[in-house]
Amino acid sequence: MLGFRVRAQQLDRPAGALADTAVLDIGVQDTGPDGGLWALRNRGLDGSALRERDLATLWTVRGAPHLYRREDVPQVAAAVEPFSDADAGKRIYDAAKPLKAAGIGNLAALDAIAAIMRSVVTTPLVKGEVSAVVAGQMDSPYLRFCRPCNATHLYEMPFRLAALRAGLELQAGTSPPVLQPIPGHRPAHHVPPRFDLIRAYLRLLGPATPKHVADYLDAPVKDVKAHWPSDSVEVSVAGETRWVLSSDADRFDAPRPRLVRLLGPFDLFLQAKDRPLLVEAPAQAKALWPVLGRPGAVVADGEVAGTWRPRQSGKKLTVQVQLWSSVPTRTRAAIAEQADRLAAHRQVHLTKVDFIE
Repeated sequence: MLGFRVRAQQLDRPAGALADTAVLDIGVQDTGPDGGLWALRNRGLDGSALRERDLATLWTVRGAPHLYRREDVPQVAAAVEPFSDADAGKRIYDAAKPLKAAGIGNLAALDAIAAIMRSVVTTPLVKGEVSAVVAGQMDSPYLRFCRPCNATHLYEMPFRLAALRAGLELQAGTSPPVLQPIPGHRPAHHVPPRFDLIRAYLRLLGPATPKHVADYLDAPVKDVKAHWPSDSVEVSVAGETRWVLSSDADRFDAPRPRLVRLLGPFDLFLQAKDRPLLVEAPAQAKALWPVLGRPGAVVADGEVAGTWRPRQSGKKLTVQVQLWSSVPTRTRAAIAEQADRLAAHRQVHLTKVDFIE
Protein backbone atom coordinates (compact mmCIF):
# COMPACT_ATOMS: atom_id res chain seq x y z
CA MET A 1 0.00 0.00 0.00
CA LEU A 2 2.79 2.45 0.82
CA GLY A 3 4.52 1.64 -2.45
CA PHE A 4 1.23 2.22 -4.28
CA ARG A 5 0.87 5.63 -2.64
CA VAL A 6 4.46 6.64 -3.39
CA ARG A 7 3.90 5.83 -7.08
CA ALA A 8 0.38 7.29 -7.25
CA GLN A 9 1.62 10.55 -5.72
CA GLN A 10 4.63 10.54 -8.08
CA LEU A 11 7.22 10.81 -5.31
CA ASP A 12 9.37 8.54 -7.47
CA ARG A 13 9.14 10.85 -10.48
CA PRO A 14 12.41 12.52 -11.58
CA ALA A 15 10.65 15.22 -13.60
CA GLY A 16 7.19 16.31 -14.67
CA ALA A 17 4.86 19.15 -15.52
CA LEU A 18 1.95 20.84 -13.76
CA ALA A 19 -0.53 19.33 -16.20
CA ASP A 20 0.28 15.74 -15.21
CA THR A 21 0.97 16.26 -11.48
CA ALA A 22 -1.63 14.06 -9.79
CA VAL A 23 -1.63 15.66 -6.32
CA LEU A 24 -2.84 18.96 -7.80
CA ASP A 25 -6.16 17.25 -8.53
CA ILE A 26 -6.90 16.95 -4.80
CA GLY A 27 -4.93 20.06 -3.79
CA VAL A 28 -1.46 20.51 -2.28
CA GLN A 29 -1.61 21.97 1.21
CA ASP A 30 0.50 25.11 1.39
CA THR A 31 1.23 25.48 5.10
CA GLY A 32 4.59 26.70 6.35
CA PRO A 33 7.83 27.51 4.53
CA ASP A 34 8.18 23.92 3.29
CA GLY A 35 4.60 23.66 2.07
CA GLY A 36 3.08 23.45 -1.38
CA LEU A 37 6.02 24.37 -3.59
CA TRP A 38 8.37 22.00 -1.76
CA ALA A 39 5.79 19.23 -2.11
CA LEU A 40 5.70 19.86 -5.87
CA ARG A 41 9.50 19.86 -6.09
CA ASN A 42 9.46 16.48 -4.35
CA ARG A 43 7.33 15.31 -7.28
CA GLY A 44 9.72 16.32 -10.01
CA LEU A 45 8.75 19.94 -10.67
CA ASP A 46 11.57 22.46 -10.89
CA GLY A 47 11.49 26.24 -10.78
CA SER A 48 10.67 26.62 -14.48
CA ALA A 49 7.52 24.52 -14.00
CA LEU A 50 6.37 26.46 -10.93
CA ARG A 51 5.37 29.79 -12.39
CA GLU A 52 3.18 31.76 -10.01
CA ARG A 53 0.69 32.69 -12.72
CA ASP A 54 -0.05 28.99 -13.34
CA LEU A 55 -0.97 28.24 -9.71
CA ALA A 56 -3.79 29.46 -7.47
CA THR A 57 -3.88 29.34 -3.67
CA LEU A 58 -7.34 28.66 -2.25
CA TRP A 59 -8.82 27.97 1.18
CA THR A 60 -10.51 24.61 0.59
CA VAL A 61 -10.30 21.26 2.39
CA ARG A 62 -10.40 21.71 6.19
CA GLY A 63 -10.11 25.45 5.60
CA ALA A 64 -6.40 25.07 4.82
CA PRO A 65 -4.64 26.85 1.96
CA HIS A 66 -4.08 24.53 -1.01
CA LEU A 67 -2.36 24.96 -4.36
CA TYR A 68 -4.17 24.12 -7.61
CA ARG A 69 -3.59 24.65 -11.31
CA ARG A 70 -5.13 28.01 -12.11
CA GLU A 71 -6.91 26.57 -15.11
CA ASP A 72 -8.67 24.04 -12.82
CA VAL A 73 -10.15 26.56 -10.35
CA PRO A 74 -13.74 26.37 -11.73
CA GLN A 75 -13.76 22.57 -11.34
CA VAL A 76 -12.09 22.76 -7.92
CA ALA A 77 -14.74 25.24 -6.73
CA ALA A 78 -17.44 22.72 -7.62
CA ALA A 79 -15.51 19.76 -6.14
CA VAL A 80 -14.99 21.30 -2.69
CA GLU A 81 -18.65 22.26 -2.20
CA PRO A 82 -20.18 20.57 0.90
CA PHE A 83 -22.30 17.54 0.04
CA SER A 84 -25.22 18.81 2.12
CA ASP A 85 -26.25 21.38 4.72
CA ALA A 86 -25.30 18.89 7.45
CA ASP A 87 -21.90 18.49 5.83
CA ALA A 88 -21.44 22.27 5.77
CA GLY A 89 -22.33 22.34 9.46
CA LYS A 90 -19.66 19.78 10.29
CA ARG A 91 -17.05 21.63 8.28
CA ILE A 92 -17.65 24.94 10.08
CA TYR A 93 -17.37 23.33 13.53
CA ASP A 94 -18.71 25.37 16.46
CA ALA A 95 -20.08 28.10 14.19
CA ALA A 96 -22.99 25.82 13.29
CA LYS A 97 -24.57 25.93 16.76
CA PRO A 98 -25.51 29.65 16.89
CA LEU A 99 -26.64 29.52 13.27
CA LYS A 100 -28.98 26.64 14.04
CA ALA A 101 -30.34 28.44 17.10
CA ALA A 102 -31.10 31.45 14.87
CA GLY A 103 -32.79 29.29 12.22
CA ILE A 104 -30.09 29.95 9.63
CA GLY A 105 -28.98 27.10 7.37
CA ASN A 106 -25.27 26.41 7.12
CA LEU A 107 -25.10 26.73 3.33
CA ALA A 108 -27.21 29.88 3.47
CA ALA A 109 -24.78 31.29 6.03
CA LEU A 110 -21.80 30.58 3.78
CA ASP A 111 -23.59 32.30 0.90
CA ALA A 112 -24.42 35.33 3.05
CA ILE A 113 -20.79 35.71 4.16
CA ALA A 114 -19.58 35.18 0.58
CA ALA A 115 -21.87 37.88 -0.77
CA ILE A 116 -20.43 40.47 1.59
CA MET A 117 -16.85 39.30 1.04
CA ARG A 118 -17.37 39.63 -2.71
CA SER A 119 -18.53 43.21 -2.33
CA VAL A 120 -15.67 44.09 0.02
CA VAL A 121 -12.70 42.51 -1.77
CA THR A 122 -12.52 44.26 -5.12
CA THR A 123 -8.77 44.81 -4.83
CA PRO A 124 -6.17 42.88 -2.76
CA LEU A 125 -6.87 43.24 0.97
CA VAL A 126 -5.21 41.74 4.06
CA LYS A 127 -7.29 39.09 5.81
CA GLY A 128 -7.67 41.07 9.04
CA GLU A 129 -9.09 44.06 7.22
CA VAL A 130 -11.51 41.91 5.25
CA SER A 131 -12.66 40.10 8.40
CA ALA A 132 -13.24 43.36 10.28
CA VAL A 133 -15.31 44.92 7.50
CA VAL A 134 -17.37 41.79 6.93
CA ALA A 135 -17.95 41.30 10.67
CA GLY A 136 -19.28 44.85 10.86
CA GLN A 137 -22.03 43.90 8.40
CA MET A 138 -23.06 40.56 9.94
CA ASP A 139 -25.56 39.74 12.70
CA SER A 140 -24.67 38.11 16.01
CA PRO A 141 -25.15 34.43 14.97
CA TYR A 142 -22.17 34.85 12.63
CA LEU A 143 -19.91 36.40 15.25
CA ARG A 144 -17.90 35.28 18.27
CA PHE A 145 -16.03 37.08 21.01
CA CYS A 146 -12.29 36.48 20.86
CA ARG A 147 -10.83 36.71 24.34
CA PRO A 148 -7.13 37.00 23.30
CA CYS A 149 -7.99 39.92 20.99
CA ASN A 150 -10.71 41.30 23.26
CA ALA A 151 -12.76 41.82 20.10
CA THR A 152 -15.66 40.32 18.17
CA HIS A 153 -14.82 38.43 14.97
CA LEU A 154 -16.45 36.23 12.39
CA TYR A 155 -16.10 32.52 13.12
CA GLU A 156 -12.92 31.45 11.36
CA MET A 157 -14.07 28.41 9.37
CA PRO A 158 -17.14 30.02 7.73
CA PHE A 159 -14.93 32.96 6.78
CA ARG A 160 -12.38 30.68 5.12
CA LEU A 161 -14.88 28.40 3.41
CA ALA A 162 -16.87 31.36 2.09
CA ALA A 163 -13.84 32.88 0.37
CA LEU A 164 -13.90 30.63 -2.71
CA ARG A 165 -17.70 30.95 -2.90
CA ALA A 166 -17.02 34.69 -3.09
CA GLY A 167 -14.59 34.17 -5.95
CA LEU A 168 -11.52 34.99 -3.87
CA GLU A 169 -8.04 33.49 -3.81
CA LEU A 170 -5.00 34.06 -1.59
CA GLN A 171 -2.15 36.09 -2.95
CA ALA A 172 0.81 33.72 -3.22
CA GLY A 173 3.38 33.88 -0.46
CA THR A 174 1.60 36.43 1.74
CA SER A 175 1.62 36.28 5.54
CA PRO A 176 -0.75 37.44 6.89
CA PRO A 177 -2.85 36.27 3.92
CA VAL A 178 -3.94 38.77 1.31
CA LEU A 179 -7.24 38.02 -0.42
CA GLN A 180 -7.92 39.07 -3.99
CA PRO A 181 -10.56 38.40 -6.67
CA ILE A 182 -10.05 35.45 -8.99
CA PRO A 183 -10.09 36.92 -12.51
CA GLY A 184 -13.24 35.90 -14.41
CA HIS A 185 -14.19 33.26 -11.85
CA ARG A 186 -17.22 31.07 -12.54
CA PRO A 187 -17.60 27.72 -10.74
CA ALA A 188 -18.19 24.70 -12.95
CA HIS A 189 -21.69 23.24 -13.04
CA HIS A 190 -20.48 19.68 -12.41
CA VAL A 191 -17.42 17.93 -11.01
CA PRO A 192 -15.30 15.95 -13.50
CA PRO A 193 -14.25 12.55 -12.06
CA ARG A 194 -10.63 13.69 -11.96
CA PHE A 195 -11.46 16.34 -9.33
CA ASP A 196 -13.98 14.38 -7.30
CA LEU A 197 -12.43 14.42 -3.83
CA ILE A 198 -13.54 10.93 -2.82
CA ARG A 199 -12.14 9.44 -6.01
CA ALA A 200 -8.95 11.48 -5.63
CA TYR A 201 -8.45 10.21 -2.08
CA LEU A 202 -8.88 6.59 -3.20
CA ARG A 203 -6.57 7.17 -6.16
CA LEU A 204 -3.80 8.81 -4.12
CA LEU A 205 -4.26 7.46 -0.57
CA GLY A 206 -6.13 4.19 -1.08
CA PRO A 207 -7.21 1.63 -0.24
CA ALA A 208 -9.46 3.44 2.21
CA THR A 209 -12.79 3.35 4.03
CA PRO A 210 -15.54 5.98 3.94
CA LYS A 211 -14.45 7.07 7.43
CA HIS A 212 -10.90 7.72 6.24
CA VAL A 213 -12.22 9.99 3.49
CA ALA A 214 -14.72 11.67 5.80
CA ASP A 215 -11.99 12.43 8.33
CA TYR A 216 -9.82 13.91 5.58
CA LEU A 217 -12.64 16.18 4.39
CA ASP A 218 -14.17 16.91 7.82
CA ALA A 219 -17.41 15.60 6.31
CA PRO A 220 -20.05 13.25 7.77
CA VAL A 221 -19.48 9.58 6.94
CA LYS A 222 -23.12 9.39 5.80
CA ASP A 223 -22.53 11.95 3.07
CA VAL A 224 -19.32 10.30 1.92
CA LYS A 225 -21.07 6.92 1.67
CA ALA A 226 -23.87 8.53 -0.35
CA HIS A 227 -21.30 9.72 -2.91
CA TRP A 228 -19.08 6.63 -2.87
CA PRO A 229 -17.79 5.73 -6.38
CA SER A 230 -19.73 2.95 -8.06
CA ASP A 231 -16.54 1.67 -9.71
CA SER A 232 -14.74 1.01 -6.43
CA VAL A 233 -13.92 -2.55 -5.39
CA GLU A 234 -13.42 -4.15 -2.00
CA VAL A 235 -10.01 -5.27 -0.79
CA SER A 236 -8.95 -6.72 2.54
CA VAL A 237 -6.25 -4.94 4.53
CA ALA A 238 -5.22 -6.85 7.66
CA GLY A 239 -8.76 -8.16 7.95
CA GLU A 240 -10.40 -4.78 7.39
CA THR A 241 -12.59 -4.15 4.35
CA ARG A 242 -11.42 -1.17 2.35
CA TRP A 243 -12.01 0.09 -1.16
CA VAL A 244 -9.93 1.14 -4.12
CA LEU A 245 -10.91 2.28 -7.60
CA SER A 246 -11.26 -0.73 -9.89
CA SER A 247 -8.73 0.79 -12.30
CA ASP A 248 -6.11 0.64 -9.51
CA ALA A 249 -6.90 -2.84 -8.17
CA ASP A 250 -3.98 -4.51 -9.96
CA ARG A 251 -1.37 -1.88 -9.07
CA PHE A 252 -0.22 -3.19 -5.69
CA ASP A 253 2.27 -5.85 -6.77
CA ALA A 254 5.05 -3.59 -8.02
CA PRO A 255 8.12 -3.35 -5.78
CA ARG A 256 8.33 -0.40 -3.46
CA PRO A 257 10.38 2.44 -5.01
CA ARG A 258 13.86 2.88 -3.54
CA LEU A 259 14.08 6.57 -2.79
CA VAL A 260 14.63 9.08 0.00
CA ARG A 261 12.53 12.23 0.43
CA LEU A 262 12.32 14.94 3.07
CA LEU A 263 8.58 15.59 3.10
CA GLY A 264 7.11 18.77 4.54
CA PRO A 265 4.91 18.49 7.66
CA PHE A 266 1.66 18.69 5.66
CA ASP A 267 2.65 16.69 2.59
CA LEU A 268 -0.22 14.64 1.17
CA PHE A 269 1.65 11.38 1.85
CA LEU A 270 1.36 12.19 5.58
CA GLN A 271 -2.30 13.28 5.36
CA ALA A 272 -3.71 9.74 5.11
CA LYS A 273 -6.12 8.97 7.92
CA ASP A 274 -4.79 5.47 8.55
CA ARG A 275 -1.78 6.76 10.44
CA PRO A 276 -0.78 3.39 11.97
CA LEU A 277 0.00 2.19 8.45
CA LEU A 278 2.60 4.97 8.19
CA VAL A 279 3.87 4.91 11.77
CA GLU A 280 2.95 2.01 14.02
CA ALA A 281 4.79 2.90 17.25
CA PRO A 282 2.77 5.37 19.39
CA ALA A 283 5.86 7.30 20.50
CA GLN A 284 6.99 7.80 16.92
CA ALA A 285 3.50 8.82 15.83
CA LYS A 286 3.41 11.39 18.63
CA ALA A 287 6.76 12.75 17.46
CA LEU A 288 5.59 13.04 13.84
CA TRP A 289 2.15 14.47 14.59
CA PRO A 290 2.42 16.61 17.75
CA VAL A 291 -0.40 18.99 18.61
CA LEU A 292 1.83 21.96 17.75
CA GLY A 293 4.99 22.37 15.72
CA ARG A 294 4.99 19.41 13.35
CA PRO A 295 8.34 18.27 11.95
CA GLY A 296 8.83 16.98 8.44
CA ALA A 297 9.12 13.27 7.69
CA VAL A 298 12.09 11.34 6.36
CA VAL A 299 10.70 8.80 3.91
CA ALA A 300 13.14 6.07 2.90
CA ASP A 301 12.14 3.37 0.43
CA GLY A 302 8.45 4.10 0.96
CA GLU A 303 8.43 4.10 4.76
CA VAL A 304 8.64 6.90 7.32
CA ALA A 305 12.10 6.45 8.83
CA GLY A 306 12.26 9.49 11.08
CA THR A 307 11.68 13.22 11.34
CA TRP A 308 13.53 16.35 10.31
CA ARG A 309 13.45 20.01 11.30
CA PRO A 310 14.99 23.03 9.55
CA ARG A 311 17.02 25.54 11.52
CA GLN A 312 17.59 28.68 9.45
CA SER A 313 19.55 31.76 10.44
CA GLY A 314 19.72 34.38 7.75
CA LYS A 315 20.98 32.65 4.62
CA LYS A 316 22.31 29.60 6.48
CA LEU A 317 20.36 26.38 6.97
CA THR A 318 20.94 23.41 9.25
CA VAL A 319 18.71 20.34 8.91
CA GLN A 320 18.31 18.27 12.08
CA VAL A 321 17.42 14.64 11.36
CA GLN A 322 16.12 12.18 13.94
CA LEU A 323 16.18 8.62 12.59
CA TRP A 324 14.20 5.94 14.39
CA SER A 325 16.55 3.10 13.55
CA SER A 326 19.89 2.51 11.88
CA VAL A 327 19.89 3.04 8.12
CA PRO A 328 22.41 2.19 5.39
CA THR A 329 25.15 4.66 4.51
CA ARG A 330 23.49 5.26 1.14
CA THR A 331 20.34 6.45 2.95
CA ARG A 332 22.28 8.99 5.01
CA ALA A 333 23.96 10.23 1.86
CA ALA A 334 20.57 10.54 0.16
CA ILE A 335 19.20 12.48 3.15
CA ALA A 336 22.12 14.91 2.86
CA GLU A 337 21.41 15.28 -0.86
CA GLN A 338 17.75 16.05 -0.13
CA ALA A 339 18.77 18.61 2.49
CA ASP A 340 20.92 20.30 -0.14
CA ARG A 341 17.90 20.41 -2.49
CA LEU A 342 15.84 21.95 0.32
CA ALA A 343 18.45 24.66 0.82
CA ALA A 344 18.43 25.41 -2.90
CA HIS A 345 14.63 25.58 -2.79
CA ARG A 346 14.81 28.04 0.09
CA GLN A 347 17.61 29.92 -1.70
CA VAL A 348 19.95 29.56 1.26
CA HIS A 349 23.23 27.76 1.97
CA LEU A 350 23.19 24.37 3.69
CA THR A 351 25.76 24.43 6.47
CA LYS A 352 25.11 21.07 8.12
CA VAL A 353 22.94 17.97 8.29
CA ASP A 354 22.81 17.15 11.99
CA PHE A 355 21.91 13.48 12.61
CA ILE A 356 20.54 13.14 16.13
CA GLU A 357 21.12 9.64 17.41
